[in-house]
Amino acid sequence: MGNFFTSLFSSSKNEDSAEGKAKNDQKNFDILKYDGIRAQKIGQVAYAIKCFTEALNIQEDFETMNYLVSAYSMANQTEKALETLNRMIEIESDHVQTLLTRVSVLFMLDKDAEVIADCLRVIELEESNHLAWFLMAKAKRTTGDQLGAIADLTKAIALKDDFTDAYLLRAEVLLALKQGKEALPDIEKAISLAPEEETTYLVRGKIHESLGNLDAAADDYQQALDLNPFNEDACILKGTLLITKELLDEAIAFFDEAIEIRPDFAKAYAERGRAKNLKGDKEGAFEDLKKSIELNPEGEEAKKFEGQHANFENKTYMPF
Repeated sequence: MGNFFTSLFSSSKNEDSAEGKAKNDQKNFDILKYDGIRAQKIGQVAYAIKCFTEALNIQEDFETMNYLVSAYSMANQTEKALETLNRMIEIESDHVQTLLTRVSVLFMLDKDAEVIADCLRVIELEESNHLAWFLMAKAKRTTGDQLGAIADLTKAIALKDDFTDAYLLRAEVLLALKQGKEALPDIEKAISLAPEEETTYLVRGKIHESLGNLDAAADDYQQALDLNPFNEDACILKGTLLITKELLDEAIAFFDEAIEIRPDFAKAYAERGRAKNLKGDKEGAFEDLKKSIELNPEGEEAKKFEGQHANFENKTYMPF
């Protein structure tokens, strides 16, 4: 494909008339667009981006822009995807799917305040769009408007009563507001709708734990692990719950198994170290903590040692 673009455009040199140029431009546009589509399908994303970009230099085409956004996203060129989406919305300001696509890109760029504006625009166009209410709730949660998030999720659920993600998110928001009892019916509904979704069991486990129902919480964390033995959150939650219940030997044995499955599991080393420290095994605790920091030098355990380097080397400071 090295000489593709050169040969493509050289064919138009002898086209002198306006009609001939227009026909040749349309031909080149079509070739570039569909060659880009084929390239994208087989994973040649960089070449697809080049094709779509060259095609758009010939003709501003909404569909081709959409393909370009997808290619940019695949290539993790999120800012360029946003630039293209901005132009698409200039062309068709009422195109709901484009607005929702821009919302997804804005989330990736942590521009949650801008998400809310786009969701409001979608709702203005389609008040019954349950996804827009849900996405606006996600943004409000991140920006600190928890009550607004609950209101939006309630609207989303009213529009779509089998909206699993909305029940799950509302349960998470209520839990964050320390309203575990109010959160429980939502997470029960989410589990009934998606019984194979491990995240729902994690959230229910956290709710049970917040309410003091530790055995029920342990069962939920184990259910999540049964669905996915590599779920790190479930592993840490179950292990730390064993520590909370002062079942230190069980906690250590549990983390032993987790580390055997995944030897680079930094957080598991840290939590096993905490259990060992509570048992009085200072040497074992230190070695686990040291291993955790080696595996994740930017993690929370490492941050606890900032300014404590000498104490760490002398094993005189254990931030458990």
